[in-house]
Amino acid sequence: MKKNRRNFIATLGAGAAGMTLGFSKIPVTETVLDNKSNKNEDDQLLLIGDNIALTKTQYGKVKGYKLRNIYYFLGMPYGADTSGKNRFMPPQKPKPWDDVFQAIWWGDSAPQIMEKKYASFFNGFLSHLNYADLSEDCLKLNVFTPGYNDGKKRPVMVWLHGGGFTNGNGIEQDEYNGENFCRFGDVVFCSINHRLGPLGFTNLASAGGKKYAASGNVGMLDIVAALEWVRDNIAYFGGDPNNVTIMGQSGGGAKVTTLTAMPKAKGLFHKAVVLSGAGIKSGEKEYSEKLGLYILREAQLSKKEINKLQDIPWLDYIQLANNASKKLRLKITQGNRRGFSPVVDGYYLPQHPYSPEAAPTAADIPMLICSTMNEAIMHESELDKLTMGGLKERLKSNTGDKTDKMVDAYAKIFPNKSPAELLTIIYSNGFRKPSVELANIKSKQSAPVYIAWFWWQPPLFNNRLRAFHCLDISFWFYNTDLMLTHTGGGARPRKLSEKMASSLVQFMKTGNPNCDKLPVWEKYSEKNRVTMILDDISELKVDPDREARELL
Repeated sequence: MKKNRRNFIATLGAGAAGMTLGFSKIPVTETVLDNKSNKNEDDQLLLIGDNIALTKTQYGKVKGYKLRNIYYFLGMPYGADTSGKNRFMPPQKPKPWDDVFQAIWWGDSAPQIMEKKYASFFNGFLSHLNYADLSEDCLKLNVFTPGYNDGKKRPVMVWLHGGGFTNGNGIEQDEYNGENFCRFGDVVFCSINHRLGPLGFTNLASAGGKKYAASGNVGMLDIVAALEWVRDNIAYFGGDPNNVTIMGQSGGGAKVTTLTAMPKAKGLFHKAVVLSGAGIKSGEKEYSEKLGLYILREAQLSKKEINKLQDIPWLDYIQLANNASKKLRLKITQGNRRGFSPVVDGYYLPQHPYSPEAAPTAADIPMLICSTMNEAIMHESELDKLTMGGLKERLKSNTGDKTDKMVDAYAKIFPNKSPAELLTIIYSNGFRKPSVELANIKSKQSAPVYIAWFWWQPPLFNNRLRAFHCLDISFWFYNTDLMLTHTGGGARPRKLSEKMASSLVQFMKTGNPNCDKLPVWEKYSEKNRVTMILDDISELKVDPDREARELL
């Protein structure tokens, strides 16, 4: 099924120059933040040809292009087509090729519901999402690198996109582009697509037996396959397979924590960064297997006919599976009623990643954890009229007789915040509280843990955007002048971005984020609870919201 292939460089995302290349299918990002790399603006910026950006993989040769001195290799297959007989199965290796693979465009996005994706003008402006075609031939990987076949062993970043476990892709937002970060830190940046939703996480083990034993976790096994590709091939792209950091935001953060609990992923990465997605628990086996049976019933198939699920067109299957999920949720109203996400199956995922304790496979993985101050986007001007009394009344249905005490506690911690701002801070606890819980549990292991809280407020929409969910991504990747609709661009966000990107590079290199740009960042323990506040003026604080947070 074809969906609109949007040009990656929408004018707003392209920066001050607002460059476009029409439908030439060459994704270009702007702005180059390191001015030293662009002394002569009349120099040729894009180089592409027979012997430019030509290297090999274990499956065959690949050719990308060079843009502003960074090499792009896009849409390379790390796994075979997942349609037909490969649907619900562990990923298969891609077939080798004899010709040179043209790695100059993003691979297909995983099948997902695209209806009304761009219905909101506000969301369209804010994130102007990028999507290639959708297909089950989606196991593709992108590499950005400052050099290849040059004998260098650069730290490697593997970025896992957000969107829960049902939406998104490796280039969904412009800030996912790795060019500026590669240049800034002399690192290699990878991003991937993998199976999502019902096609990635339908647990048919109970209905289909041994053949379908992995079906509830194949979306995660895709990521493991991508990491195996990195291990086996990244040296051809100037990267060090023995120094790999996995990093994700929101659903991507939950993918990171899940990977730390998967025995098959052990040894494929060496550091982990979790942004606003502290996936402490995964899906329950019993519920997910029951959902698999509901899907068979919805398809009007018997257990003997289960293979016919592999032949249903993917959009029809997703809709069918979602209908079955809704029916099961109505029947089972208690407990962990997850839809389509990783499941604790006892083998591929032996336990919940960090409940009741950290998975032993995570013991030697240093971890950096961050969430944002506000997380939710509540930009409506009517909220400016909210009073403290109105705030308490609004929260009372959820927080009951603790409401007054909790709101007063937040007002004491943040005396300069309006009731509307306090509302978003309180709502953000859906991410802040699990982040602290993850840090507490992970800190009991030997590898160090560092936790941050991102407070920087963007000067957009009359300052109503606040530190929303995913705002910090462009700061970590030195892309604040690229993601203008999130940051406004310019010197102010760039200064913080330089500090955060420097810290991230140090973490990738050493497992310790300390650098000369930020205050000394102590590792976290349940006793000291030190938290790095990331703002125009960053500082280390001792768990500043503990009293209020624990009332929730």
